[in-house]
Amino acid sequence: MKWTVKSRNLTSGKIEIYASDFLILATVENNEGYIPNMIGIENFKGEIIHSSDYRSGEKYKDKKVLVVGSGNSGMEIAFDLSNYESQTSFFVRSRIHVLTKDMVYTAMLLPKYLPISLVDTVTTKCTKFKFGNFEELGIPQPEEGPFSVKRSKGRSTVIDVGVIDNIKLGQIKEHTVVFDNGNEHQFDAIIFATGYKNIATQWLKDYS
Repeated sequence: MKWTVKSRNLTSGKIEIYASDFLILATVENNEGYIPNMIGIENFKGEIIHSSDYRSGEKYKDKKVLVVGSGNSGMEIAFDLSNYESQTSFFVRSRIHVLTKDMVYTAMLLPKYLPISLVDTVTTKCTKFKFGNFEELGIPQPEEGPFSVKRSKGRSTVIDVGVIDNIKLGQIKEHTVVFDNGNEHQFDAIIFATGYKNIATQWLKDYS
């Protein structure tokens, strides 16, 4: 397959055509917040926003807020909301590892001297000593260690900013919500910390 790209030279105004085997877009295109399609979401009467539009938890004081997405953005937003005394829940779908900044920094130095499998073992024991059993908190963890996951799947570890302690104190509730199981949970707002999508399809013609 050949890519054919037609563009206008801003200096001369002429149309230029380029043909190549590969097309690389290095134009920071992943900048539109992604909110997944969910059945019935159009019937939700509360506020729905993407994490990119979130500013402060002050607006949500004493309100019930669901944070969808348990990556770093979701965790930090949940922590901020709980500090403003909102009734915060967050939705966990994927299995995640949670470490402190110090743990990550130390573990990044260890592969110079130890195999990744041993680094994972040491790190996992440290997190269990620090936080306790994540499964009991409703946060499922991958079977692979944090750095093996990073190497094999490119998935980064979530950095704890204090949210785990707030979960233990009951200030943040973790709900593994299955929306079609008949259970109903009332919220005033839903914040989607669900990443970004590529908008190249909006300007790149005949994209496939």
